[in-house]
Amino acid sequence: MEYKDGWKPSPIDVTHPQDVDTGNIRLFREPAWSLRMTIEGDRSYLTVKIVRAVPLSEPDRYICFLDANDEVICMVDDVRELPMAYQGIIREELARRYMTSRIERVHSIRSEYGVSYWDVTTDRGPRDFVVKNVGEDARWLDEKRVLILDVDGNRFEVTDLGALDKRSRGLVEMVL
Repeated sequence: MEYKDGWKPSPIDVTHPQDVDTGNIRLFREPAWSLRMTIEGDRSYLTVKIVRAVPLSEPDRYICFLDANDEVICMVDDVRELPMAYQGIIREELARRYMTSRIERVHSIRSEYGVSYWDVTTDRGPRDFVVKNVGEDARWLDEKRVLILDVDGNRFEVTDLGALDKRSRGLVEMVL
């Protein structure tokens, strides 16, 4: 959205608590699956949480690191700016936090009275779920990604509609 005077709202608060050179960030997975973080020339954080500032529209951008008190340590504008080893840790943490299942194959979608019944295979195995109102509970994140919320609040994502097999793609396109 752009206003008449040309001002565009920022997707996030751009006043970062701390600007950090991504080359100075170090992440360590602890034995109990907690995360530790150091920022060269600054300090270490024994317990770190990772969250997305804008989880739906920019899943790889604006990643916030929080300390044990949920205070923002820093924000990374783009995960892809970090070394591959840290990208893996961050994506693993985010997948665990947001618990979004990726739809890999659609076996069937049956609709009755505005309610749809989905039978799919996800990255976490086979799932059946119900979507009450596809018009409200399916959100296109871009031209190929769609997020679907079921009646229990679970999130399912088609990360690339074009990558689905022809039958699965046809079923999704027919319903959405």
